[in-house]
Amino acid sequence: MVSTQKFFTTGEFAYLCGVKKQTLFHYDDIGLLKPEYKKENGYRYYSVQQAEVFSVIEMLKEIGMSLTEIKGFLHFQTPEETIVLLAEKEEIMRKKIEKMQRTQQMIQNKKKHIEEVLQLNFDCFSIEEMGIEYYVLSESILNCSDKEFTRAIMSFIKYTKQKELDIGYPIGGLIHQEQVEAEDYLNYSHAYMRVNQSDLINPFIKKAGTYVVGYHKGSNVTIYETYKKMKSFLIKEGFRICGDSFEEYVIDGASASGENNYVTKIMIQVEEK
Repeated sequence: MVSTQKFFTTGEFAYLCGVKKQTLFHYDDIGLLKPEYKKENGYRYYSVQQAEVFSVIEMLKEIGMSLTEIKGFLHFQTPEETIVLLAEKEEIMRKKIEKMQRTQQMIQNKKKHIEEVLQLNFDCFSIEEMGIEYYVLSESILNCSDKEFTRAIMSFIKYTKQKELDIGYPIGGLIHQEQVEAEDYLNYSHAYMRVNQSDLINPFIKKAGTYVVGYHKGSNVTIYETYKKMKSFLIKEGFRICGDSFEEYVIDGASASGENNYVTKIMIQVEEK
């Protein structure tokens, strides 16, 4: 008769592994993890070594293997096959970690933008020195029809998702200097998204320099009012427009309900007269 002094009962082993006894019963039934010893009365006993086997099962489950796949692997693998499998799973985990880190960065950036907007005085404008930023651009949408505009924006959003370029910065609209000066504020040349420099081989570069910065609250239909105020502010401060306008939709339908609560950040490159 085998001594059970150095074995765990099902309850003890389940406690050690952090699972219910039913999980161990199921693993036994399907032949995945059978107890080291089973008495004639049906009592199951597990060894210390099997705790490591259980840990491997949980690890393989966590990286997406089914119980059937795990059973086949544990019962028929060689050390060489184990190395190959673990190397494959390590690469899968690396990609998952990268994706989770990108998602975390996206959440942090979106949260930061919303928090900043909540502290704003929308009647005030500022002259700021801004550094280089890197963007991915949509195809040209200058002077396009409504249908062409919709198609281009949908294609752009789909592209940024496929390439995993979204790191939480708002989608923006680029307006050429000529359109700004002609008060043609809704005639965008491109949609854009700010990205990490390393994500693109040839990103569009927003120049470092002096920018007037303001925020428009409400629908884009009335954004001309904010541009008019910004131009008056520039005249008063002794500046003139010398570059394009960059609009970023820091609060949109995903952050607040109703167009009256939307917030657009406007940045226009300027220089002293």
